[in-house]
Amino acid sequence: MGSALIFPGPLPVFKSFLALVRSRVFLESAGRTFLRVCLGLCISAPLGIAAGLIAGLEKRAAAFLGPFFKLVSATPVMAVILIVFLVFNAERTPVFTVFLMVFPVLSANTLEGAASIDPGLREMARVYGFSKKEKLVFLYLPSVVPFILGGLKSALSLSWKVAVAAEVLVQPFRALGTGMQRAKAQLETTELFAWTAATVLAAGLSELLFTLLVRRWKKP
Repeated sequence: MGSALIFPGPLPVFKSFLALVRSRVFLESAGRTFLRVCLGLCISAPLGIAAGLIAGLEKRAAAFLGPFFKLVSATPVMAVILIVFLVFNAERTPVFTVFLMVFPVLSANTLEGAASIDPGLREMARVYGFSKKEKLVFLYLPSVVPFILGGLKSALSLSWKVAVAAEVLVQPFRALGTGMQRAKAQLETTELFAWTAATVLAAGLSELLFTLLVRRWKKP
């Protein structure tokens, strides 16, 4: 189109990006969004893993939780954000939305890991009279850890997308999504692209950090 208002070139976006990342507003916004992502993950991870393990140990729990997982997975993210916003304020909505969308992912991954356990090992645990606690420690946990790590990596990427989408919609104070929405409302297209690039970079760096930590943990 030849217009920076419609589709700016890479050089104006890069200049706007450099100016943005040096500003105090961006640093505060990125920090608050990162905290919301971390808080949502910290709530959903232990609960999701626990629910997956319980469903793996108890078939009735799996039958009870299965429809809930499918319902949440099928619900559009924007609908979830709007419903959550009716209950929580703008600051808490991204956190709870991350929890609600990530919880079934981690639960399903953990349940899949539990279902993949060798039936021979299950039979051996039954023959030797393992209690549920012993099955959990010596049979289920070692088998589901790779599935949990894979689920956490997927959940981390999903959390950034969900959190920023919620911020765009509800506009909490100091957030990456709020910066995008304000740039769009003011027709600052280069700044909008800069906010988007910064968000992608932040999500990519957090995923890279998680991968490095997992590799370091796996080393003997």
